[in-house]
Amino acid sequence: MSSLSPSLVLDRVRLVWPDGTVALDDVSGAFGPGRTGLVGRNGTGKSTLLRVAAGYLRPTSGTVTASGQVAMLPQRLAADPYRPVVSLLGVERALGAVRAIESGDVDPRHFDAVGDDWGVEARAHALLAEAGLPPGFLDRTVGELSGGEAVLVALLGIREAGAAVTLLDEPTNDLDRDARARVTDLLRRWSGAVVVVSHDVQLLEQMDATAELYGHTLSVVGGPYSAWRAHRDGEQDAALRVERDATQALRRERRDRIEAQDKLATRSRTARTAQAEKRVPGIAAGLRASAAQVSAGRLRTEMRGKEDAARAALAIAAARVRDDDVVRIDLPDPQNSPGRRIFSIGDADREWIVTGRERVALEGRNGSGKTTLLERLVHGGGEDSASVRAMASVERIGYLPQRLDGLDDGASVLDDVAAAAPTVPVAQLRDRLARFLVRGDAVSRRVGTLSGGERFRVALARVLLADPPPQLLVLDEPTNNLDLDTVDQLVAAVRAYRGAVVVVSHDDAFLARLDLDLRLELAEGRLRESGR
Repeated sequence: MSSLSPSLVLDRVRLVWPDGTVALDDVSGAFGPGRTGLVGRNGTGKSTLLRVAAGYLRPTSGTVTASGQVAMLPQRLAADPYRPVVSLLGVERALGAVRAIESGDVDPRHFDAVGDDWGVEARAHALLAEAGLPPGFLDRTVGELSGGEAVLVALLGIREAGAAVTLLDEPTNDLDRDARARVTDLLRRWSGAVVVVSHDVQLLEQMDATAELYGHTLSVVGGPYSAWRAHRDGEQDAALRVERDATQALRRERRDRIEAQDKLATRSRTARTAQAEKRVPGIAAGLRASAAQVSAGRLRTEMRGKEDAARAALAIAAARVRDDDVVRIDLPDPQNSPGRRIFSIGDADREWIVTGRERVALEGRNGSGKTTLLERLVHGGGEDSASVRAMASVERIGYLPQRLDGLDDGASVLDDVAAAAPTVPVAQLRDRLARFLVRGDAVSRRVGTLSGGERFRVALARVLLADPPPQLLVLDEPTNNLDLDTVDQLVAAVRAYRGAVVVVSHDDAFLARLDLDLRLELAEGRLRESGR
């Protein structure tokens, strides 16, 4: 296969879950040999597509063809905290055999496992060093690594195995800024084909091509995310123009048909009047009437054909216009006066007072204590040993934690959201939930049965639809579970919100859009203003 040939080809791939739900419906497309970002709204099947391509799921029909071995990095490595680091590196079998032989076990199967790879331990130490880890981590487990360390080690193991195609599912999710940068740098130097599902705009900007899974259709555009976005927006602008032109053409054909019918009706009345008044001989009047009927029938057929053609053209044009179902967030006004004290945050050296409608970003590496500080702000509590503190001066606080653990799994969606807005009529609450794409019978579902994306929308609705509205909105990594269109909606909502906001995020692109008043960085038990 030449270097320009596709590395991964999907031909009419269909996957139906046991309950009859269609996950993928005749999806066809090809990924090239470089780095491709795969985008799409939550729930479109991106992760499922990767699992089918990796062979973890067998498609109901259709085929997947790869140029060689396919390796996949799942979304949550921490789901198996007891997995050995050597397993992530892909050297568990060979290293175990070398160590067994060195300890005196000369079983032939150990020699078969080693083959010619007697330097496997030194090679593994070199990989750990590349990930910024000392040799001692070789005998540790995934649970002892940070999220960024685990992703880097797993990526290095895949690279070392020489997979022809690598599939990555949200590799930078939950990673701090430094870890994201290291993962991005590693992928920038990647030599094989890579398909990356991600909502990380900075990572997507490093891609050679961008693919979108939309309505069970896979399309690929050359260039990074910004090039794809420009292409999509250009296509939609053109589609909307064609739709407007087709709508106007249909209106013209309808108007022409009505005018023609009016003229025919007038001629018919004139002919009947003339015959009744004996101005035209009977035989001539009959011939005229017959000719008029033939002419009228021909004209009606012609006009009906033109109108039907215009209607068909409109249907085709309308089909090209995307009808994205997006979350519509409209936050109530908490009536914060500009000078009202909302909360304070500080350390042993300095304190910052946040008032009125100010927006604050709290940054720092994973493990620095940001989430603990947020929980202290929301729930109250004393200072830690480093004297980092946060204290609210208002009672109405809306908190969206990373773990989404504030939901009642045993309650229905409607009941759980209603608990935060007890005075809002049920009909009005249903209408507001519809803006979060929770509609119809979905409001009666038990929270514990929801998917991750559905659960996030309900948690977001519970916070943002609270009555009375929160005076302070506290968001802990809010974009981790959001597709890019919904991030746009969240940005618009936060910018329009008339209360104070404090947000923890490693997503620089998201933070840059929030009109922040203050950026604080937490490191080693101290706070400092960040100039980013």
